[in-house]
Amino acid sequence: MRWLVGWSSTAAGASGTGTAGATGYDGETLHPVGSHLLWGDPDPLWAVGDWRPDEVRVVHADAQNRIAVLGTCAAGDEELRRALFTARGGALRHLTAWAGSYTAVVQVGRRITVCGDLAGARPVFHTPWAGGTAYATAALPLADLIEANLDFGHLAALLAAPDVPAALRDTTPYEGVRRIPPGHALVLRAGAREITGYEPVASLAVAAPPADPDRAVDAVRDALVEAVRARMSAPRHVPDLDPGPVPGMGPAERRAARGMPMPGIGADLSGGPASGTLALLAAGLPGRPGTLLGHGTGAGERLLAVTFNDLAVGGREAELERAGTLAANPRLHHVVVTGGEETLPYADLDGPLTDEPGPSLVTAARHRARFAAGSADHFTGHGARQVLDAHPARLADLLMDRKRRHLVRPVAALARADGSVMVPARVYGAARRLARTPYRTGLELLAERLIRRRFDEPRGAVGASLAALAWARPGPAARWLTGEALAEVSVLLSSGADRSSLGASQRPGEYHARAVLARYAADLRVLEQAAEIRSQRLHAPFLDNQVVRACRELPEALRVQPGARSSVLRTVLEGAGVTDLPPGWGTPSHASSAAATRAGLRLAADSLVDLFSSPFLAEAGLVEARVVRKALRAAASGEPLPLDGLADLVSLELWLRRLLSRRGTCWTGTPARARAVPSGIQPRRDALASGA
Repeated sequence: MRWLVGWSSTAAGASGTGTAGATGYDGETLHPVGSHLLWGDPDPLWAVGDWRPDEVRVVHADAQNRIAVLGTCAAGDEELRRALFTARGGALRHLTAWAGSYTAVVQVGRRITVCGDLAGARPVFHTPWAGGTAYATAALPLADLIEANLDFGHLAALLAAPDVPAALRDTTPYEGVRRIPPGHALVLRAGAREITGYEPVASLAVAAPPADPDRAVDAVRDALVEAVRARMSAPRHVPDLDPGPVPGMGPAERRAARGMPMPGIGADLSGGPASGTLALLAAGLPGRPGTLLGHGTGAGERLLAVTFNDLAVGGREAELERAGTLAANPRLHHVVVTGGEETLPYADLDGPLTDEPGPSLVTAARHRARFAAGSADHFTGHGARQVLDAHPARLADLLMDRKRRHLVRPVAALARADGSVMVPARVYGAARRLARTPYRTGLELLAERLIRRRFDEPRGAVGASLAALAWARPGPAARWLTGEALAEVSVLLSSGADRSSLGASQRPGEYHARAVLARYAADLRVLEQAAEIRSQRLHAPFLDNQVVRACRELPEALRVQPGARSSVLRTVLEGAGVTDLPPGWGTPSHASSAAATRAGLRLAADSLVDLFSSPFLAEAGLVEARVVRKALRAAASGEPLPLDGLADLVSLELWLRRLLSRRGTCWTGTPARARAVPSGIQPRRDALASGA
């Protein structure tokens, strides 16, 4: 893990020490473990973890004005210096408009500004501490700093309504540690904090001017190309040298077995449109896109393309064939990674502690097998679906803008999938109701559903679309929560009129798209930490600020059409000079990951039942162990239960066990008690009172 951490104190020299740090409870000086000081008192900032030298840049205008950029950023030092002078007047958006994925911290006198990203893949957290405010890009260091207990209300909301921002609010799994929303910045002035948005908010009273589809797609192409170029222009990183041969193993197998990536740059190549687009863009850019000469396979300038072939569960033969056709490009060096039952979901549940819980913990070993064969810098297509596809609630947005004719093709596609002539009327009626339902009413309806335990939803593509045509709905794990936990989330949703402002200023489709993107980005961050390979960097250009902005400018009428994502990416590649795509490229795969999930669940059923023999979730009052064990056995036997909900339960239980079994802390100079959840899980007696 890598993060930055610092604080803003109430007065200059508040730490009382001559070096950067702060005085703890017993007079000791606090420092983050494994940290590198970027600047010192009175408002110090550290970079913590295995940052590369080119990933940490600090540009000074003078002793009181400086900017730090951590991550991959295409801006040069002179551009950063100009941005620092612009930021003196309070302007923030330009700090987030460079190509790449990074976190920017600006200090102007005693004012500190920390910018989060638009997707939520690079979040910013804060907490009151020592009369001021501590901030970080990870929640666990702040939880250790204040010895935070678990926030059971947040954990209940993660299971009951994970896609509803009004339920999660700005909380984290740690009590007292807060998260700034995506698209916002944290501004600290001598310890006092303020959270401000840097993106313009569209008005509901006036419809947005019609966007030109061709120009919008060109903007997506330009943003993606610049995002890829920002990674390609960065200094190449060569992992530690291979210590020597192993009988029966080639160089690639030897590196994978030792947890070492290949030198140079590579990409996923699943056969789908997202990973294929990035691989072809990276391979087609001028320069040296691939491995370094004299290292690895001797492939020279070729880009390493990795395809995962699941031998335990079939159904993706067409995608594998398309990946092989794409890999025939002479600029690509193709590697196929095979995985059997040992790479199924739930097969290997051992792993490191992540900053937060996430459902990807149950599939981390599966992804790690693919990443281990990748390069030191590895492109992934994660996030393309979330930034390009249309949530079904976008149909209500079109009705609000009086664009009914654009509903014809998506509704016709649903009718063909269902085979019923009643589908258009049902979908149109649901979209019309959503367009006329206020946001606050939608939250109240969800609160009532949770209290009354109404979780049954229609099945199939049409059923899923109809269920999504609502402001908010229960999460897939909600049906297994205790009545007390559901009541607590219901109270959070129905109390506080100010919370209705979280979505009242947005259209339903736009609101859902942002919420789904934020949840996905948070889970991808968990996956990167759980499946981390030493000396490797995973790059997800679709989650870069500029790519997200460009995708948000795509007209809704274009988004809702069947096959819109593959059509946009095909146009992006054509604009970049790539036209020879294999037949069927972009065709959605009918082989769902649900088959692999169910197979892994069946094989790991006994160990999962043992995991819930005396779970921490039951100690916290969130579930009844007997109910979860019954659900696991039923799902393993083939009953149609929501597998996503079981993944949420298992991953949260795993995360709690890893958190409570840790012995260290993120800080030096602290007593042994200075860590998160110092007293373990305490059974709750007044959960409803604390939730209110």
